Amino acid sequence: MERRTGTYTKKYLRTWQGALGVLLAGGVLLTGCSGTSTGNKSTADRRGGALPAPGPAARDGAEGRDGLRESAPPDYLSTFALDVDTASYGYARRTLADGGLPEPSTVRPEEFVNSFRQGYRRPDGNGFTVNVDGARAGDKGGDWSLVRVGLATRAAPARDERPPVALTFVVDISGSMAEAGRLDLVKKSLDLLTDELRDDDSVSLVTFSDEAETLLPMTRLRDHRGRIRDRVDAMEPTDSTNVGAGVRRGYEEAVDGHVKGANNRVVLLSDALANTGETDADAILERIGSARREYGITLFGVGVGSDYGDALMERLTDQGDGHTTYISDEEQARKVFVDQLPAHLELTARDAKAQVAFDRKTVEQFRLIGYEDRKVADEDFRDDRVDGGEVGPGHTVTALYAVRLRPGASGHVATATVRWLDPRTRAPHERRGTVGTGAIDGPLWGGGAKRLQVTAVAAYFAEALRGERLPGAPGLGELASWARKLASATEDDSVRKLATMIGQAERLKGGSGDGGSGDAPEGELD
Repeated sequence: MERRTGTYTKKYLRTWQGALGVLLAGGVLLTGCSGTSTGNKSTADRRGGALPAPGPAARDGAEGRDGLRESAPPDYLSTFALDVDTASYGYARRTLADGGLPEPSTVRPEEFVNSFRQGYRRPDGNGFTVNVDGARAGDKGGDWSLVRVGLATRAAPARDERPPVALTFVVDISGSMAEAGRLDLVKKSLDLLTDELRDDDSVSLVTFSDEAETLLPMTRLRDHRGRIRDRVDAMEPTDSTNVGAGVRRGYEEAVDGHVKGANNRVVLLSDALANTGETDADAILERIGSARREYGITLFGVGVGSDYGDALMERLTDQGDGHTTYISDEEQARKVFVDQLPAHLELTARDAKAQVAFDRKTVEQFRLIGYEDRKVADEDFRDDRVDGGEVGPGHTVTALYAVRLRPGASGHVATATVRWLDPRTRAPHERRGTVGTGAIDGPLWGGGAKRLQVTAVAAYFAEALRGERLPGAPGLGELASWARKLASATEDDSVRKLATMIGQAERLKGGSGDGGSGDAPEGELD
């Protein structure tokens, strides 16, 4: 499906009248809901009305708190497709370890945040729990707070309990893959995966350089692990990078070897430095669109290499109804292909989107941190023809907002609703959670919500790498100190590595200033 972003709509169409039309849209199947600040809230089957309506629109030309004139009613809705990618964080870690700063265009804050455990309560079946909390954004944040919207799927099943899988590996063997940490790491990853898969799983293997070749048609693993390893070991780098040819051949093999009742997926392993044939993601995926629609075959991208085509890989997986990650060493390969394997192979939700409705009576301004490439027009939230995100078991998705409350505000702040389609029946479901001023009034630093603090550190760090500042953001030195304290408190090695990354960035940047709040009109900030 095609994702329509809100670029045009936000400028001309997202008025209060348009938002009301969305909120009164057609019927859906609604399930129970939760919010950490207000307990469980259930909603009955009905037509629309799942989100509370924003208050009356401000009149044209009204003067705001900062003395700025408003030419249109402020927008109090935020809508985006869910994203479980983590490649941006993995690539930044590799770049910093190599002594460089990542290009700001490759830094996506949501992928930094989603790289860390959150500890959200999980549902028993498919779908999500909705957890909403927050805190004041530090002494330097003035009247700004951070609001965290956390979504969690059910726990990943044990190895013997998941459905069988049929995987088509599409491996880049172009000349650029000769660098250490590329094809050698791919081979090691496939070796790990071959051990982890079950006898009733199936795999096929396609390689590509300037042309694509099938090394192994879809084969049940049962007595063929040795054969698979032989094909993997024989791969050698050569020629140029025709990603388009590889993806097309991979989908052809996936369709030819489609296994009914299994999770069928194409796994692309590449540095994504396309230089031959089709080099545009849309053109590449246009040729294999029917395989995605008719067979439900999704795309999982695994990036490698110090020079990495981040934009192409992200676009391919977004349009391929999948997600992407990045690996730079064997430890990360084991995490992806062993520890997190079920999350990458199974789906619990299709076309998942979130919409957060802020209460104009208590909220003056807000900004979603990251998700620029995942924004959806507000009126498309319940249009199931518009693409969302695909999410598997064991995943969490976190959206962090900077929120400025009105002076003396008290009461309801926001309602977050997640909508998804059942992966098999495509029936729509929704769940929601709410948060009030009392749940976001506590101090961020030094409080009891350690995982919220980790989320804030990751988001502040990402924004600093992009050259941007958030309200209450500490300098990099102070941020690294908080990360080290949190690593000790949580006993989480991934947080310790985050602290190391922040320290590396501080040295490369030569110090960093403090963040500021800035002034802007009411409603959503770009």
